[in-house]
Amino acid sequence: MDVKTKRPATYADIEALPVGWVGEIIDDGLFATPRPAFGLAHVTSVLGVELGGPFGRGRNGPGGWWIIFEPELHLGRDILVPDLAGWRRDRMVKPPAPSEPFVTLAPDWVCEVLSPATATHDRARKLRVYARESVAHAWLIDPLERSLEVFRHTPEGWLLRGVFSRDEVCRAEPFDALPLELGALWLPTEPAAPL
Repeated sequence: MDVKTKRPATYADIEALPVGWVGEIIDDGLFATPRPAFGLAHVTSVLGVELGGPFGRGRNGPGGWWIIFEPELHLGRDILVPDLAGWRRDRMVKPPAPSEPFVTLAPDWVCEVLSPATATHDRARKLRVYARESVAHAWLIDPLERSLEVFRHTPEGWLLRGVFSRDEVCRAEPFDALPLELGALWLPTEPAAPL
């Protein structure tokens, strides 16, 4: 939801949102969305686990990353909250203190999980800010279409590196050192059998 204000939006506008809403400021405008539905939250949670072990913790993988769920990013005048973000530890040697409420260093990778309410905002406004801040990689996941789009930032703009769907096993940069089973991200379409 694009919230119109007569002045540039401020952090006070974010704080004034109803409980359960996420606010972002882009181009001085306030954009507010409700917390994600269960299916979207599931995708983000599973992906965080899948990447966090091998890339964040170095368990059965190369390590070298900070993988963070819904960090608040202050990038110039813009405030964004990606669903997941990652920083290479050689760029962010020491993470912000646990009490720090936001990060000012642009991530190396962002992941946006699309919903009908956020898809245009994520694709148009947020990708533009991530490009401006030289975020190297962006993933767009559509849980309804069961697809993953993988982008790399180049001097010419975002380059689509691959589109993967359904139950494919893929290697998606920058985490292409290990295969990712997309089928694990999606909620089952059939109800679980009773025990």
